[in-house]
Amino acid sequence: MDVNAIGAQFLNSPFVPFSSGTTMRQAGEDSVFAGMLRRAQSAEAQTSEEGAAPSRSGRNAPIDKSSPLYEACLELETFLIKNLLKSMRSTVQKTNLIDTGFAGEMYEDMLYDEYARDFAKNANFGFAEMAYRELTGQR
Repeated sequence: MDVNAIGAQFLNSPFVPFSSGTTMRQAGEDSVFAGMLRRAQSAEAQTSEEGAAPSRSGRNAPIDKSSPLYEACLELETFLIKNLLKSMRSTVQKTNLIDTGFAGEMYEDMLYDEYARDFAKNANFGFAEMAYRELTGQR
């Protein structure tokens, strides 16, 4: 269902406060919303019967994984995964049994960079695809 066809005026409508502290929408707005919902559903049913192009959600639209935009989105996903791994790594207590020093910390950071790159390519988190669809207007 296309949410844009419903309209944003329903979401921005005022509330009527009651003495008990709860709120309720003004009378008649529910019927207006129900009418908009029925119109949107009937419009969607007509387009699916006619065999029209897929909806604006873009879920069926192909993603060009060789484009520079997708590569940038993949780098964004790698960055997010690296921050996730870094936060997880900071929760583990380290002992002073082996002093790694600056070189050991740099090696460990580079190792987690590679883990993040590998996760972004193979784990299919979906951050890159979601960002690509958002930036290309296929959402």
